[in-house]
Amino acid sequence: MSEKRIDILIVGAGPVGLLCAHLAHLSGLSAVIIDKSEGPLQVGRADALNARSLQLLEIAKLFDELYPLGKPCNTSSVWSNGQFVSRQSKWWEELEGCLHKHFLMIGQSYVENLVDKKLARAGVPVRRATAVEDIQVSEGGCLTKLSTGELIRSQFVIGADGSRSFVRGHFNISFEITRPQIIWAVIDGIIETDFPKVPEIIVFQSETSDVAWIPREGPIDRFYIRMDRKDFTIDEAVSKIQRAMRPHSVRFREIAWFSQFSVKESVAEKFQYGDRVFLAGDACHIHSVNGGQGLNTGLADAFNLIWKLKMVLKSGASMDLLKSYESERKPVALSVIETSGELVRSTKYSETGTHAEDYVRIVRKRAGNITGMGIRYGSDEIAGTRLFDFEVFDGTRATRIYSLLDYARFTLILFGEGEINFEIPKSTQVLRIHRGKRGGGYWSRECPYVDQAILVRPDSYIQLAATLVGR
Repeated sequence: MSEKRIDILIVGAGPVGLLCAHLAHLSGLSAVIIDKSEGPLQVGRADALNARSLQLLEIAKLFDELYPLGKPCNTSSVWSNGQFVSRQSKWWEELEGCLHKHFLMIGQSYVENLVDKKLARAGVPVRRATAVEDIQVSEGGCLTKLSTGELIRSQFVIGADGSRSFVRGHFNISFEITRPQIIWAVIDGIIETDFPKVPEIIVFQSETSDVAWIPREGPIDRFYIRMDRKDFTIDEAVSKIQRAMRPHSVRFREIAWFSQFSVKESVAEKFQYGDRVFLAGDACHIHSVNGGQGLNTGLADAFNLIWKLKMVLKSGASMDLLKSYESERKPVALSVIETSGELVRSTKYSETGTHAEDYVRIVRKRAGNITGMGIRYGSDEIAGTRLFDFEVFDGTRATRIYSLLDYARFTLILFGEGEINFEIPKSTQVLRIHRGKRGGGYWSRECPYVDQAILVRPDSYIQLAATLVGR
């Protein structure tokens, strides 16, 4: 039987797997992506992209098509017995180096359908109704047998195949799950209500805090309802919403999606098997939906991983670079578990009986995770931090620094008129940003990196910084 030879086999065509394939294509890597499903998601699941994801999607050239489809939201409020209690958005307003200081409320299906279509147009369509039967790993790569009978020889395999990952199980990677016995219903639908609708997240305080109202794209609204038992009906879930919103009334005119989920928390023991197999997204970390971090954390996994595979395959980097995927992303996953865990437990347990207000206080304390803008790699003063976003002009045309980054390569940005005294890495994009208005070339009125040279990784984290010479 003939074998197909490629750079990367991606198992799972959820948003993380799709993004891995898209980024691989941008990086000039050959990839095959397979999934058991017949097509991309149409309704349900994740509901928000955070500020960091929006920055990353700009680098991936997905932002412009996706952003107009969603609804910006940066405010959370607490209501009790029909009365307004408090409203907060300070954790967004305080963000530095961030253009989009909000969530973009948008269903996961929009992300999946957009990337799925882009891959098809690029000649890298998802192979649907296809599963993995076996993966063999050797020093030279991976040999994977598909349910179609086809054999694929790849340099690497990425398991982005969800919480029940075949890839993770096949290589016996431990994934011990904690179940805090908290069960939620989720309803997406079109409602009629006399409650004053606003584009903000509303947490209702009754006996506890068991109902949250989430704005969504278009006419859709989402409700999360803590039920704490598995045997409930949709009518019982709606009844809880009505109780939380009293004395206001609410009626579902149309229900687009209804589901229930038990909170599960786990981080895989390892994010990779040897140097050839990697896990991403729910395959290596799962947690409560509270804080909207699941989709966003998975997307960041993809951005962290693919450029490193490209550096090994195309630029002669050592395989040791790949070890940094786990060392950078596993601590992030653990911090996400802590954040979502503290949030979900606060809806049920409160020493003072102020569950909803407790929830909002935790959001502010954990804003670095929730907005995505506090994630960093390492403890150096600047290396490992995200590149701040700011306005840049190309002559008279205004743009943003993130619009100038290229996921396929490093970018060296020279802020000022000085020079550098080190060798520029091969294939690096070099940008000079002048201070003050210029008729041609890039310039900026305000810049957080004056008289510095900043080497930026493809995923827009800073690799190193140096002072320009002769400035």
